[in-house]
Amino acid sequence: MKFLGGVLVWGAMTALAFAQPGQCTVTGYGTFDCDVAVDGGGLSFALPDGDILAFTLVEPELGIGYVIASDAKPGQSPNEMAGFAPVADKPGCWARDEFEFCAMVSAGEGM
Repeated sequence: MKFLGGVLVWGAMTALAFAQPGQCTVTGYGTFDCDVAVDGGGLSFALPDGDILAFTLVEPELGIGYVIASDAKPGQSPNEMAGFAPVADKPGCWARDEFEFCAMVSAGEGM
């Protein structure tokens, strides 16, 4: 799992350079402009405080989220949040317990 966390940190940081403009909503942060990087079964974007939220599907209706600290050091594990499910009637939104996020890429950006 530490290897996966390290790969996610590297992947999220490098993928942000190729992100598309969008709008994100995250519990505790509200709605904000963001650059969303989409890669296969996952996505990542920076939070307003500089941390990165990375998300990946593990099954068609089940995902895992990771919050990667803006000051993460090599070998430092991200905060893992398992058990995300899609939110009914809210495309692009996923939730678990009391935490929800939505990531929408701007229209006309190829998504």
